[in-house]
Amino acid sequence: MTGFIRRLRALPLRSRLALLVAAAVAAAVAAVAAACWFVTREQLEHQMDETLRNSKADDNYLGNLYAYCKGGTTQQPPPLLPGVTVQLVDAQGTVCAAPDASELPASEADVRVAQRRQEDALHTEKAENGVEMRVFTSELSVGRGPGLGTGNLAVSIARPMKEITDPLSTLAWVLFLVAGIGVVGAGAAGLWIARTGLRPVDDLAHAFEHVARTEDLSVRIPAEGDDEIARLSRSFNSMTSSLATSRDRQSQLIADAGHELRTPLTSLRTNIELLARSDDTGRAIPPDDRKALMSSVKAQMTELAALIGDLQELSRPDAAQPGPLQVVALHDITRTALQRARLRGPELTVTDELAPWYVRAEPAALERAIVNVLDNAVKFSPEGGTIDVVLHRGVLTVRDHGPGIPADELPHVFDRFWRSPSARQLPGSGLGLSIVARTVQQAGGEIGLAPADGGGTVASIRLPGAPTPPPGV
Repeated sequence: MTGFIRRLRALPLRSRLALLVAAAVAAAVAAVAAACWFVTREQLEHQMDETLRNSKADDNYLGNLYAYCKGGTTQQPPPLLPGVTVQLVDAQGTVCAAPDASELPASEADVRVAQRRQEDALHTEKAENGVEMRVFTSELSVGRGPGLGTGNLAVSIARPMKEITDPLSTLAWVLFLVAGIGVVGAGAAGLWIARTGLRPVDDLAHAFEHVARTEDLSVRIPAEGDDEIARLSRSFNSMTSSLATSRDRQSQLIADAGHELRTPLTSLRTNIELLARSDDTGRAIPPDDRKALMSSVKAQMTELAALIGDLQELSRPDAAQPGPLQVVALHDITRTALQRARLRGPELTVTDELAPWYVRAEPAALERAIVNVLDNAVKFSPEGGTIDVVLHRGVLTVRDHGPGIPADELPHVFDRFWRSPSARQLPGSGLGLSIVARTVQQAGGEIGLAPADGGGTVASIRLPGAPTPPPGV
């Protein structure tokens, strides 16, 4: 059985479906045919039994048969009906039938009827000539008619069973033929249905093979209807579209990263070559110029380190969480970020109004996001300017008094490596706000930038949470 199942699984899906359909139809047809055959046999047997019970031999026939059996005459009684056998059975089990009829052995039930111990008997016996007969035996009182003398006998009337078996054999062959045609037709129909129904699956398989072979993610499969195949086709189209978008974003990220890395690397290489040339030629660089070169190298190294860190942050899939989510106090994380912002802009005035608010997020990623927002505010604030930070009912707003962001640039501020033309001379990689948006979205929140009244920009971060921590935290 295990080997059969293994071979069945090795067949193509359409062949398995056709085979299973044919097997199911065969089982159903076999069950119906068997039920039909058995019901027909029961009906035919019942009909024959009722016919035998209602069969009567007239007194003259019985008288002639009795006289023949007693040897009082040589005249043979004519057959009662074609194929019907009539015989007499006495109390000792002796049987007498007309010479042209094949005698049937007397059963115990027949003897009991002759002995008046049983009213009648119905059974099947095989005659001397080997023909199987259905026999009905009933009481017969000798002396009730002419030439019957005295004493008790039983009369048996028998009909050949071929009256039942022949029609049943014919019916069995008809059912077998019809069942065979039905099974073959069902198998052919199952194979056709399987081929038709699985054609979209074949299209999907060809599409997958094409994508695997050529890496062409522009393949789309027509999806019509709402059945499972259509859903599978739509899922495939959605998957290839997502993969194409992801690959495009990856290519764009690599291209943008290469562009952003080229500038600091070029400057760093130039400065190092100047220092190396000075050492090789023995021409000392003036102390002030050398100090400026070393400061530039350190700044470029810092910029490269920050850019690499940002790239590592963005290299994770968008759906992946940076770490386990925890219930954290947003007001405490913001307060810690404010301390770092004040160190980076000591000449600025940073005001804060932080109401308690607890959120579920990854603490390190959330703190980095808030630090990035504050760094932007510090970067674009004028010397001696003010930065206002407010946390109220889950909305953190950071307002600076810098030059602001033009309306046509607002839709691009969260794009990777995008930098405003007016900010290209300032340090930065253009990845900070992208990281902020990603972190906030992973925490289930929203972020937006808008012009502030009186100049400057307002950054708003909205995170779901509560003013009090949940129990047990």
